[in-house]
Amino acid sequence: MTDAHAELTKRHRAVLPEWLSLYYDEPIDVVRGEGRHVWDAEGNRYLDFFGGILTTMTAHALPEVTAAVSEQAGRILHTSTLYLNRPMIELAERVAELSGVEDPRVFFTTSGTEANDTALLLATGYRGSNQVLALRNSYHGRSFSALAVTGNRGWLPTSLSPLRTAYVHATRRRGAPFAGLPDEQFADACVADLEDVLDQLQSNVACLIAEPVQGVGGFATPPDGLLGRFKEVLDRHGVLWISDEVQTGWGRTGEHFWGWQAHGARGAPDIVTFAKGIGNGLSIGGVVARAEIMNSLSANSISTFGGSPVTAAGALANLDYLLAHDLPGNAARTGAVLRAQLDTALGRIPVVADVRGKGLMIGVELARPDGAPAPELAAFVLEETRRNGLLVGKGGLDGNVLRIAPPMSLTEPEAREGAGILLDALEKAGRR
Repeated sequence: MTDAHAELTKRHRAVLPEWLSLYYDEPIDVVRGEGRHVWDAEGNRYLDFFGGILTTMTAHALPEVTAAVSEQAGRILHTSTLYLNRPMIELAERVAELSGVEDPRVFFTTSGTEANDTALLLATGYRGSNQVLALRNSYHGRSFSALAVTGNRGWLPTSLSPLRTAYVHATRRRGAPFAGLPDEQFADACVADLEDVLDQLQSNVACLIAEPVQGVGGFATPPDGLLGRFKEVLDRHGVLWISDEVQTGWGRTGEHFWGWQAHGARGAPDIVTFAKGIGNGLSIGGVVARAEIMNSLSANSISTFGGSPVTAAGALANLDYLLAHDLPGNAARTGAVLRAQLDTALGRIPVVADVRGKGLMIGVELARPDGAPAPELAAFVLEETRRNGLLVGKGGLDGNVLRIAPPMSLTEPEAREGAGILLDALEKAGRR
């Protein structure tokens, strides 16, 4: 480790929590970004295939976003929701129009965690119940209520909960009871499981919260249409559906603007949450809900920082750029190139147990020869790709899934370059 990075690592560990983990044996200080690349404090250049945890959606240092933030900051930084806020209203209008939610109302927060916390508040208050459903292997944030609907032990520091949560099957994950079933039979089994769980609970269940593609869960994905079938069951019981689009939103999957639309033939969600990519690094999240639900709060509520003039102006510029340059379409095209390259590892590199995902949201699951999860190999690949100029993420229930999610402006040559570096690292992992 260089002296600069070593010294900063020492200072980090002296003052920040031990559980605030750092990537890499020799952590790096990322100081500059441009397009799909970032540079560390020592001048090393990396192709970014993780985007600050799926947050740099369009590009690093996008001039349109930088200009919008600078212009707004030169006028006023902050007012709060107690005053009219033109950038927030304009952004809310755009989000409402794009949401697919009936009679939508929008509330802005500062993060995806806070957005999901708000959605749970709305749903439980509206239904008068603290009973909720969530998916196994799920993650929805780090607040007390968001952890209460987390079905992934690696991100669950407490069993205490303000909610009564029941977990249902929905994603195929190696080692799970339904894992070997074909999609149609798997979906049937998951619907039957949902019916059975609802039958065991008291009648008044508030909501189901579900990620259309499980982010921290290693990009585990339910079969298309399954959540739509869930919606039919939920509607019969009066249960609300919250679609957590913090990672899947804004066209990252390539095939739809929202992840729920792969399941949407039977109706849109009652509540949609979003964050990360919309701000391109600015701290913003939000909730879209039917007016009847959003307006149901019986007490005062405001947001000091949610929808601030600066973040709203930057997010609006970012969204405009995404739409004007058809980045969802680009995610489909370059994602297909990247996926085709990575699929060549299946059957050729023994440690690669699965390649999955949609668009620019791809997971590579690693396992040992006996089929057991191989988190140590995922850690090895993470280190090896960094040494060769590529940043990727990792996740999954056992920390054995590589997470690949570049900015959605990724070019085809960059997709091939990154895939080559990753495949080389996987081959080295296989030889270990």
